Amino acid sequence: MSPTFGRCYDPTGALHGIPTFPWKFACDGYATRRQLRDRGLRPGGQPVAAQVMRRSRCRKAGVSVAYLYRLDMAKPVRPMTPGRAAALAKAMLARRTCSKCRTDAGYCIPTSLGMCPACAYPEEQRAA
Repeated sequence: MSPTFGRCYDPTGALHGIPTFPWKFACDGYATRRQLRDRGLRPGGQPVAAQVMRRSRCRKAGVSVAYLYRLDMAKPVRPMTPGRAAALAKAMLARRTCSKCRTDAGYCIPTSLGMCPACAYPEEQRAA
């Protein structure tokens, strides 16, 4: 058994406080948020039941963690209502509207620019 595997295997939760498994070795009956969503479920207010860990050179702590929730306590996803659909459409329109020329760009405007590229770089538009 590798040292990394040993640090990530704590099914009782004595070391990390919650049951911890190595990547791809979690017990049945647990799922991540994304896996729950693929099944049409949501955590529904339940606390994190377990976690999976793996080594990661990108993370400052050296490990990447994914939290797991119990499948038997998960609730179905709330259906989309007309009010929620309208609010979502309005929010997406605001993300597509340029703050300078007030036109709909047809795509989400980059937050780094804060306006459409035509307004952000007018000298490049004149040259083309």
